[in-house]
Amino acid sequence: MDLVAAYREVGTFRGAAAMCGTTHKTVRREIRRRQSGEQPAERRQRSHNFDAVAGLVARRVRSTHGRISAKRLLPEARAAGYEGSDRNFRRLVAKAKRVWQGEHHRGRRPGVWSPGDTLVIDWGCDDGLHVFCAVAAWSRWRFVRFAADERAGTTLGLLAEALEELGGVPKLVLSDRMGCLKAGVVAGVVVPTPDYVRFATHYGFRPDFCEGADPESKGIVEHLVGYAKTDLVVGCGLAADDLPAANERARAWCDEVNTRTHTEIAAVPAERLDKEREVLCPLPSLRPRIGRATVRKVDRLSCVRIGSARYSVPVRLIGHQVEVRVADGRVLVLDHDEIVADHAVVSPGEASVIDEHYGGARPSPRRAVRPKTRQELAFVALGPVAEAFIKGAASAGATRLAAEIDELVGLEATHGREALVAALDRAVAFSRWRAADVRSILAAGSGAPRPTDAGEALVIDLPAVPTRPLADYALGAE
Repeated sequence: MDLVAAYREVGTFRGAAAMCGTTHKTVRREIRRRQSGEQPAERRQRSHNFDAVAGLVARRVRSTHGRISAKRLLPEARAAGYEGSDRNFRRLVAKAKRVWQGEHHRGRRPGVWSPGDTLVIDWGCDDGLHVFCAVAAWSRWRFVRFAADERAGTTLGLLAEALEELGGVPKLVLSDRMGCLKAGVVAGVVVPTPDYVRFATHYGFRPDFCEGADPESKGIVEHLVGYAKTDLVVGCGLAADDLPAANERARAWCDEVNTRTHTEIAAVPAERLDKEREVLCPLPSLRPRIGRATVRKVDRLSCVRIGSARYSVPVRLIGHQVEVRVADGRVLVLDHDEIVADHAVVSPGEASVIDEHYGGARPSPRRAVRPKTRQELAFVALGPVAEAFIKGAASAGATRLAAEIDELVGLEATHGREALVAALDRAVAFSRWRAADVRSILAAGSGAPRPTDAGEALVIDLPAVPTRPLADYALGAE
C-alpha cells in the first residue's frame, strides 16, 4: 500500500507503518519529503557478486536452448572468478532461463476441433501394465484398454476396437512417433510402416504424427493417460497378471466417464458422440488382417499347439492347416476366416478341450475282459456277472484267480447254468472271490438269506376292523 495513502487514512506514522509493513521513521521521512515538494531520489542499482559471470551464463543458456542446469554451469563460473554462494548462482541461471524462454516462446494456442475430424491415441505404462488410450477430439469420448505389450499388432488391434466402439472412422488419427508404427524419419517427416498404411487404407483415415519430443501437441490424450493411471489403475488396484479382469474394469470405467459431464466442454461426451457419428465415415464390413498370420497343423489328437499348450478343434480338421489368433486372453482358431474354436488362454503344458469337438463328453475308461484260454472263454460265456467276478477278484488281489476259474467252470455241470449264475451274482454282491465261497452259496440254495437295502417301504395287508364315529365316545352317550 502507498505510504501517503495509508497516512491519510489513519492519520498516524505508526498506524501507516503497521499497514505498509515498515517503520514509522520511514513513513515520517516520506511524508515530510512530500510536504516539502522534494522529488524522491532515484534508486541506485545494487551490484551483485555474479555480475562478472552474467554474460557467460547468458551465452551458455542460449547455446543449450535453456536446458543446462546451474549445477553443471557452476564449475565454469568458478573458473571465471565467481566467488558467491550456490544459491545466488542458481538465481542467476533461473533468471537467464526465464529471459531466454520469453524470447523463444512457441506461442501455443488452444486446439480447435471439428466433429468427425481427429482421433488421438497414445500409450502409457504403470508397473508393467500397458495402457492404450484414445480420445475423439471434438466430443471428448474416451477409450481405455490394457495390454501386455506395445507391439504393432497390439496397437492396431486396439485401434480397430476403438474405431468399432466409436461407431465410425474419423478423417485423421494422430499419435506420437511410436516405434511400432514408424518405419523411419526423413527430413523430420515420419514414414509410417507398410502395415499401418494398409490398416489406414482399409478404414479410410489418414495417419498423422506429432513433432518429436512435443507431448503438448497431443495433450488431450496425455491427460487421459495420466487420468487412467491415477483413477483406474491405482484407484482400482489393477494388476498386469489378470488382463481380462483389467479390461472388464476399463470398459465399465469408460462407460462411467463418458456419461459424465466433461468439465472442459461442459457437456456429456456420450451425447456429443451421438451427434459426431453423423459425420463419421462408415466402418468397413470386416476387420483387416493384422500382422502375420499364425498357422498351425491340427494333430492326431484334434488339437493345435500354441504357447506350449493344446487347444482342441473339431475332429473333421485333423491334418488341416488352421489360423490361430491370440487376443485379450482368448485363443481363436479359424478355418477359411470362420471361427471353429474359441478357448480361454491356459498355462503352458495344459490343455483346453471342448467336448463338442469330439462328438460328446469324454467316456469313462473301460478295461474290457479279453479271455484267451478255453477255461476263460467258458467262464466269460456265463455273462456279465462272470466279467464282474473277474474284475472284482483282480482288484481284491486274488492271486489264484486262474485256478478258481477252472474250478468254477466245473460247477456248471454239477449245479446247472442258472444256479451257478445266481451264485456268482451273490458272490459279487458280498465280495466273495473264492470257488469255495461259491460252492457254499450253491449248497445253501434258496435257504440263504437275502437282505434288502435300508429304507424300502414295508407293504403288508392289514385286517379290516369295524369303525365307530366320534360321537359314540361323547360323555353321556349310551
